[in-house]
Amino acid sequence: MWLNETNPQERKTLVAAFAGYGVDAFDYMIYTFMIPTLIAIWGMTKVEAGYIATGALITSAIGGWLAGILADRFGRVRVLQLTVLWFTVFTFLSGFTHSYEQLLVTRSLQGLGFGGEWSVGSVLIAEMIQARHRGKAVGLVQSSWAVGWGIAAVAFWAAYTLFAPETAWRVLFWLGILPALLILYNTSGYLLVLIVGSFAGYLTSAWLSDRLGRRQCFILFALCAGVLVVGYTLIPVNDAMMLVLGFPLGFFLSGIFSGMGAYLSELFPSRVRGSGQGFCYNFGRAVGSICPALVGYLSGSIPLGAAIGYLAVGAYLLVVIAALALPDTTGIELTAEAQPLPAAPRLRKA
Repeated sequence: MWLNETNPQERKTLVAAFAGYGVDAFDYMIYTFMIPTLIAIWGMTKVEAGYIATGALITSAIGGWLAGILADRFGRVRVLQLTVLWFTVFTFLSGFTHSYEQLLVTRSLQGLGFGGEWSVGSVLIAEMIQARHRGKAVGLVQSSWAVGWGIAAVAFWAAYTLFAPETAWRVLFWLGILPALLILYNTSGYLLVLIVGSFAGYLTSAWLSDRLGRRQCFILFALCAGVLVVGYTLIPVNDAMMLVLGFPLGFFLSGIFSGMGAYLSELFPSRVRGSGQGFCYNFGRAVGSICPALVGYLSGSIPLGAAIGYLAVGAYLLVVIAALALPDTTGIELTAEAQPLPAAPRLRKA
């Protein structure tokens, strides 16, 4: 079979596109099954039901065009993820509507992602699959419309068996949020591990900053992040090692930011807290903006990995030095600056 001649990346892309287009079919067809219920519950006319379908198709045409433009500029996978997230969110929100007008808005907005998903997915398949299998691959993806249609029919039967019609149609729209899980499958395993590690790092650091103290937490995360960056940039690592190191890298690189908002707020008195925190944070961002150019300059004389590693280690050493030099503010109470009341209007004499 021709599928046996495809590589793992091609098959992964094929599965993602197949699932995405099938979800499009599910979402489109499920609305047609609900029309009698909405007419009965809301007193919606058949003409209004047609307007909702037409509105979604018009915006899907616009969405397909816009998604194609964005895919050329920002990349196929990234825009494909955006379109899937877009139409699943507005499908989910459709389950909370209470009138024809509200449903018209959510379905029309949903159409932007609905049209964009196929526009980008078909291009991705055409570019990823070998030329001799391209026609078969795109045809296979298009066949998923029938699969999505069939799943919609089964879901409709199940929902109306388990719930009253007044609730069943909402449940079917709420099921539309599940395809957002496809975004994880369009995401590489390494990136997924990095993201999960980052999330865990934010939460853990937030807890530790109260438990250990702001400065101690900054120092701990800076030292660990520095060691990991050295390992990534200065020591040869294979793909398996990168996957393993992805979680701790995301954990410490992202986690170091959790305590900054609280710490900066605690360092300044209330009368200058906003301006002080705003200046420090954005001054640091401005200084950091020099680093990409500096990396490029240094890479002219040393390897790129070494240039990144040296700058990163230097930055984390600055974090340690700053943490040692600044006071520990953990647990202090903050007082809000009293705001003057507006002056009472003065009455003019007649």
